[in-house]
Formats: sequence, C-alpha cells, structure tokens
Amino acid sequence: MRLPILFTLVAAICLPASAQRPNFIIILADDLGYADLGSYRKEADSRTPHLDRLAAGGMRFTAMRSNCTVCSPSRAALLTGRFPDRVGVPGVIRTAPANSWGYLAPGIPTLGDLLRPAGYHTSVIGKWHLGLEAPNTPNERGFDFFHGFLGDMMDSYTKHLRHGNNYLRRDRAVITPQGHATDLFTDWACDQLRARAADRQPFFLYLAYNAPHSPIEPPADWLARVKERNPGLTAARAATVALVEHMDDGIGRVLATLRETGLEGNTMVAFSSDNGGSLQHANLNEPWRDGKQSHYDGGLRVPLIVRWPGVAKPGTESAYAGQVFDLFATCLDGAGRPVPADTDAVSLLPILRGAPPPAAERELYFVRREGGPQYGGRDYHALVRGDWKLLQNTPYSPLELYNLREDPQEKTNVFAQNQRVARELQSRLALHIQRGGTVPWQGPAAGK
Repeated sequence: MRLPILFTLVAAICLPASAQRPNFIIILADDLGYADLGSYRKEADSRTPHLDRLAAGGMRFTAMRSNCTVCSPSRAALLTGRFPDRVGVPGVIRTAPANSWGYLAPGIPTLGDLLRPAGYHTSVIGKWHLGLEAPNTPNERGFDFFHGFLGDMMDSYTKHLRHGNNYLRRDRAVITPQGHATDLFTDWACDQLRARAADRQPFFLYLAYNAPHSPIEPPADWLARVKERNPGLTAARAATVALVEHMDDGIGRVLATLRETGLEGNTMVAFSSDNGGSLQHANLNEPWRDGKQSHYDGGLRVPLIVRWPGVAKPGTESAYAGQVFDLFATCLDGAGRPVPADTDAVSLLPILRGAPPPAAERELYFVRREGGPQYGGRDYHALVRGDWKLLQNTPYSPLELYNLREDPQEKTNVFAQNQRVARELQSRLALHIQRGGTVPWQGPAAGK
C-alpha cells in the first residue's frame, strides 16, 4: 500500500468527521421573555445558571428580534431563512383548518435539506408546529429524525394532548411517553447527542422546547423551591419562573451531555425564543413595551446567545440588530455551504468572529395574520430600518411611527410629525407585502 493512501486511511479512522465540520445545535424556547434570563436582567427573580454560563462562554446579542410575534411564523423563518409570508406561514398553524393561518410551502428547502448533502445528520427534538400531516412533517422537510410534538401547544405538559389529539411522534410513529414534556425533550436530546457521538457524523440538532408557553405547569418541586426562595412573587410569576428554571435545568443536562460525549469543542450552540414573553402569563420583557402578539418590541425582542468554541470569544456582546432567522445563514456559512441567493437571513459568522457589524442599513420585516373579530383573517405588519420603526398591532388600527434611538420604549408615536419618513417606510413595506403575497398560505383543507 502506498504511504499517502495509508496516511489517508489512518486519518479517516482516527479523526471523527466532526473534526472537519462543526456541529450545530439551535435551542428555541417558547414565549420566553427578554428579561426572564439572569444574563438579560440585572436583578432577575429567575435563576438560569446554565443559560447564563452559556452566555458567559460565547456572545450575547442585545438587539435581536424574533421573526414574528407568535409561534409558527418564527419557526418557519428560522428553518428556511426567509420572511414567514414568503414560505406560506404568516400566521399560526392550528389543529382546525378554519382557524389555521399558514401552510409551509412545498419545495422550499429547510436548513435540514441544505445541510444533509454536506453529510450532516439532521434532527428535530420537541415542538414542530409547522404541519400536522404530510407533506409537512419533519421527516418530509429535511430531517432524518424527529422525536417530539407536531402541534401548536399541549393542553397539559404531562398528558401531552391537544384538543384530545395525540401529536407526539418518534419519526412517523405515534408514541405515548410518560413524564413532563420538558423532561422528555431533554432526555431525547441527550439520547440524540450520544447517538451522534457514536457515529461520529456531523450533525444539526434543532431542540424546541414548548416551555414556558401556557399552560404554566412547572413540576411541583420546582414551584415549591421558587416560592420558598422568593415568597413575595405573585402566584403567576412564581409558576412561570419555576417553568423557566426547570427548562434551564434541562438545557444544563443537554450541555453536560455535549461535554461528556466530547462534542462540545466543535459545536455551535445557539439559544433564543420564538417571540417575546406572554404578559398574561407573567413573563417579563423589560425594558421593552408590551409582549407576545404585539409589534412593540416587547413582542419581538428576544435573547440570543451563541457559544461557538474557537469562533466566538467568551464573554462578548453584540448590539447588532438582526432577527433570529439569521441563525439559518450562520449555520450554512459555518458549514461551508452556500447560502441561497433568495435568503432574507444574514450570517452572523463575521460578528461572532469579532468583525464590526455591517455599516449598511438593514430592513427588518414582520408580519402576522390572524382570525377572530380583532383581526378578521387579515394580516398586520411592522418594519424597522435604522432608527425608525413603522407598525400596526391590528389590521384595523392606524400606522404608528417611532424613533427607536430617541424613544426605545416606543412611548411617543411621531407618525404625524414625520410624514416623509413614514411614507418611505410604507413604500418599503408594500414591497415586502407584494413578495409575500406570491406564496399561498392556505393548504388543501382550507375552507372545508
């Protein structure tokens, strides 16, 4: 045998594939408030040591926004790198077609689809919320493995049903596991990491918790600890804090498994939320105005933490104003894969490596479609460009304009005083709406 060939074979045997290509883990919370983490609030009443250590070990983004004020559109954007109405998901996908406002467009590649040709194993653990049946289940949309919940929310974290339906699956098989959903998702993610360490294949793992989304059902022992530690909390806040802390503990177990399997040094771990926290369920979005469902920044600003050994310097911060779907382009960029030309997301890799944010002004676009008398099945929008933000919070309300540099809490609507700026942003917004309007958002069962 020739020596060069021998050396090649030895290298292939001794070096795991992940040594050449980084692994990617994206962890997404559900309705987590900007100020629900210790690392995002100086005097936090919640204790999130594992996520705080993750932030200390990488970069903490302080000006990131979700892609929507609610679940499905944000998840569709994250996995496709496009604004949600450009992939057919301007609103929430629900069990009943008559109240469902999105349908993930066939043929649009997901991050799973784009990483698989590079040899990546792709998996989803936890909440999917992008389709309940073919052709929009995870195994049909780019993922080798799915262990989780297809639906929008569970009516109980321990009974796991939604409107009497069981949407828990292991790939396509219906399953009936026992236990709290947060613990189940954590266990399944740890199992997945051990499997990936054994086969030494580079991987992308999307771990989507349904915590701390309602119903607010923390395990009893976690709630008791929070109440004992801080008896001054309201009952609602204590329950939400306990649910957040329980999730943080689960993430700590996932990170410990990553370390124990030897995968930590070559794995990017990103953590964020699908939208701002729900005020009616006592999440905190301070210092931003309002919460989930609102285009004020309390509904859009979310934590974003990225730890990437050898790439992101520990203990760093960035005030870059982007959107969570930028992780789509970041993963492709980090894997050495081309980012599709029609992608709306922007790679954060240069910023993670220490480069200054791009000087070019970026437009951040937001859309949500919803039913009921408040919305009437219509959509409403927001647009951020530089210091300016144009928004509506229902399709029937007048447009509002804010200067975010002078008024970051969005207290004073200056639409009337800045007509030229408002008209410019309206023109830009119209172009985004036209682009989104080319993609159907109703599936075959719509209207039946």
